[in-house]
Amino acid sequence: MNLTDKIFTDADAARAHLESLQWANGRACPHCGTVDNSVELKGKSTRPGVYKCRDCRKPFSVTVGTLFERSHVPLNKWVLAVHLLSSSKKGMSSHQLMRSLGVTYKTAWFMGHRIREAMRDDTTFPMGGGGTPVEVDETFIGFDPDHRPQQGQQIRTGMKMKVLSLVDRASGRAKSYVVDNLLISTIAPILHENIAREARVMTDAAPRYKSILWGQDHGVVNHARDEYVSPSDSTVYTNTIEGYFSIFKRGMRGVYQHCAKRHLHRYLAEFDFRYSNRIALGTDDTARAAKVLTMIGGKRLTYRRADGLTCAA
Repeated sequence: MNLTDKIFTDADAARAHLESLQWANGRACPHCGTVDNSVELKGKSTRPGVYKCRDCRKPFSVTVGTLFERSHVPLNKWVLAVHLLSSSKKGMSSHQLMRSLGVTYKTAWFMGHRIREAMRDDTTFPMGGGGTPVEVDETFIGFDPDHRPQQGQQIRTGMKMKVLSLVDRASGRAKSYVVDNLLISTIAPILHENIAREARVMTDAAPRYKSILWGQDHGVVNHARDEYVSPSDSTVYTNTIEGYFSIFKRGMRGVYQHCAKRHLHRYLAEFDFRYSNRIALGTDDTARAAKVLTMIGGKRLTYRRADGLTCAA
């Protein structure tokens, strides 16, 4: 990533870069959907990059209907923030964004959450299609606000926030969920929605998975016996998802340090996105950042929603 590139220092260059990504198939009106039937407005009082649709007669720019809509932060700083967050393997704190972009801490915090919202992938397709392996596991982090330990009370895993993750070995894609508990009734719908019936599912020896994964090829490793690869089948292990968890936890503990439960799903979206678009899968930093900039449409996030105190995030 060349930090001297004009897209990081010049707002007009950043806008042109964003237009090339957002309108790769033609300039589309966000109001009526018409493609390539608009004209650029060039009046003295008109800001650069504003177009008028010939069909609905409404003005628009490349940021309308996106996460950047009505933002007072220059587009070049937005593009730089996207590149920084996309290329930092373990994330980038709001304080570091603040220093790098020259904005206030509140602005940097809000920008980070908006970018994480862009990284969120709501598409679902069954992992393990064709009988490929899918690893499933859970991890614990921080404290659940509903089960925070009292002073002197022994800390148990049930008091922590719970994350359920799935990693498709064939595609390298990861998908994670914040769950309130690890009951079968909670995690069964997630697994049934995301795992193909023909998939080979790899888990640890937790009995809940045996009850959920009926009719599927289910490989088990028993960590309690220091078993990390099945002695009878070398393809049965959960080391891939453990590697994902190690990146996630090092980022959360070393970079972000603290995270409220109402924000955890966006941090998971960030780590899922970077892991699913990593260099080992052929996606470098530049391509990863460009992909984020193509995913900003229809995901506008207001500060009230991001804050989560006055409106659930």
